[in-house]
Amino acid sequence: MKKILIAGAILVVAVIALWSAFKTTAQVAVVASGRAIKAVPGSVSVRAEFLIEIKCEIGGRVLSSQLVVGKSVAKGDVLLQIDPGDLELDIERTQIEYDATKQRLAVGSSVRLELESARDTLENYERLAKTGNFPLVELEKQRRAFKQVEQRMALEDVENKQVIDSYENTLKTKRRQLAKMTITAPFDGVIAEVITPPGDLIRPGSPVGSIISKSCTVEARISEESYSSVHDGQRATVRFLGYGDTTFPATVTKILPTADPETQRYVAILDVKIDAEKLVPGLTGEVNIVVGERDAQALIPRRALVDNTVYLVENGRVRIHKVEVGYVSLNTAEITKGLAAGDQVVVEDLDQFRDGDRVRAELVK
Repeated sequence: MKKILIAGAILVVAVIALWSAFKTTAQVAVVASGRAIKAVPGSVSVRAEFLIEIKCEIGGRVLSSQLVVGKSVAKGDVLLQIDPGDLELDIERTQIEYDATKQRLAVGSSVRLELESARDTLENYERLAKTGNFPLVELEKQRRAFKQVEQRMALEDVENKQVIDSYENTLKTKRRQLAKMTITAPFDGVIAEVITPPGDLIRPGSPVGSIISKSCTVEARISEESYSSVHDGQRATVRFLGYGDTTFPATVTKILPTADPETQRYVAILDVKIDAEKLVPGLTGEVNIVVGERDAQALIPRRALVDNTVYLVENGRVRIHKVEVGYVSLNTAEITKGLAAGDQVVVEDLDQFRDGDRVRAELVK
């Protein structure tokens, strides 16, 4: 009998051990108190701050080009040079004519000499007329003659100034055209497209390539219902699909006042704390903008929540349990009713469990 009892006990222990070995392992988290965060969800996308076509205002043959797709350039770097030879010759010719005109004017004017002679003659007749030795009628004629020479001198001065100003304006215009034949980068960026190779002949206004800025803008799109609760300066958490589960802190810097007519979603501009080289155009992800905070008695990972239901583990069994949800953020959810600190909820592979399943709980770090 003693042997039978021992054998029975061994069998029971073996059965229990075998049963425990075959129990499903449930990854669980412990309900804890903490700070509940109310967050407005949205989608995010990264776009380049600027993307422009590079155009040449002056036509001509492309003498040299530094345009290479994917090449990084700094503001002011020379991207393309149009052959300036003909224009430089034109500027040289105009400069020679301008210098010759100034030299000619520096020699003096015959009208000015005539004016000085007329002034001396008039002054002499004025003195004679005061002593009665010159007729007043003749004096008046001399005055009119002097006035005519004076007017001619004034008109000549105007014409000379006009000639000088015209030459200076022409030279400024041609030098401005010359400067436009050297195309430089308008900002720090990356060459996105090359259209015109060296040696090609282009027309004024023709595009030669495109450049995309290195600086990027992160746009968050939020629903119409959430628009009124989002303001400048609010904290946010961003997760980009390209960087897995890594989250980045952010701040709302601007809210655009109009919605997309197709989606009826509003755009908020975010300042994301992320290395500049990681923020590349085309990245997408999700954002949670913090609009409220409070102390909470029961917080669980957000992934443990399915609608208003959690998979509660009690005494080695799964129990599907209804709860009331409070604030919800990107990673956590507040439970206002139905859970208490210390309870365990399943956080992984929820679809594998049914109400009443026996499980072996394993805490998730």
